[in-house]
Amino acid sequence: MPTLIEVLRLSTSFLAQRGSESARLDAELLTAHSLGLRRLDLYLQYDRPLREEELEPIRALLRRRAAGEPVAYLVGEREFYGRGFRVTPAVLIPRPDTETLVETALRWARAQQSAVSTRADAGTGSGCIAITMAAELPEARVVASDVSRDALEVARDNARRLGVADRVSFVEGAWADPLRAHAPFDMLLSNPPYVTAAEVGELAADVRNYEPHTALTAGDDGMQAYEALLREAPSLVERGGYVALEVDPRRAERVAALVAEGWPQATVRRVEDLTGRDRVVEAVLP
Repeated sequence: MPTLIEVLRLSTSFLAQRGSESARLDAELLTAHSLGLRRLDLYLQYDRPLREEELEPIRALLRRRAAGEPVAYLVGEREFYGRGFRVTPAVLIPRPDTETLVETALRWARAQQSAVSTRADAGTGSGCIAITMAAELPEARVVASDVSRDALEVARDNARRLGVADRVSFVEGAWADPLRAHAPFDMLLSNPPYVTAAEVGELAADVRNYEPHTALTAGDDGMQAYEALLREAPSLVERGGYVALEVDPRRAERVAALVAEGWPQATVRRVEDLTGRDRVVEAVLP
């Protein structure tokens, strides 16, 4: 019987030969998930022999990953801001880029004096933004919207699993529409779709072929979602409030101009991610 470390080596080689850019990590995550272990346990039990009935589920996951299916969908979870979020093909997989949005918003929120606040998250997907804000700010309430009923089911489940279901409400609808009944908010956050129709072909195959295009694409110029949200947003956010949006660096200037158009007296600035690219447009309202 092959040992656990031998299986990891063979699995890594198999995935690397089929184009995985993170073959070792993929192999570890899939093997640990199949065996019900933590990644650390793989190396604590490196000499453990694996039986055939343990090997076949690992092989099945490896074949699916080799065909391009994202690891997060295969294991049903992705870590975001230190917490594990359940994900399905109904939602976009949370990414480190979006942690820049959360970190930027938390910085503003923690500087405020108000003990009670209500925040909005438009296009919540897995709920990673709304739930993280509620988890990090115990006094906050969050209303999160999404046009996809399936996505909202995932988000509600994440809120329950992560212990904030009593402070995060989920509403169905597009952008500002379902939020209006719960306004005003002191904060509006969103990671809207911003990939253009022409750019879809440039996406990694596992993104292009498996993640929901409604959460990725925004027309010919990548601005449709911002325009739809910001058209109504000024009526949602109270005076002295705050807005932060994740952006494609290539369109950060255009989004910033659109925000300034909606709030002419606001202080608008762009925030860089860890790679030094504009990733967030934020506005502090007068």
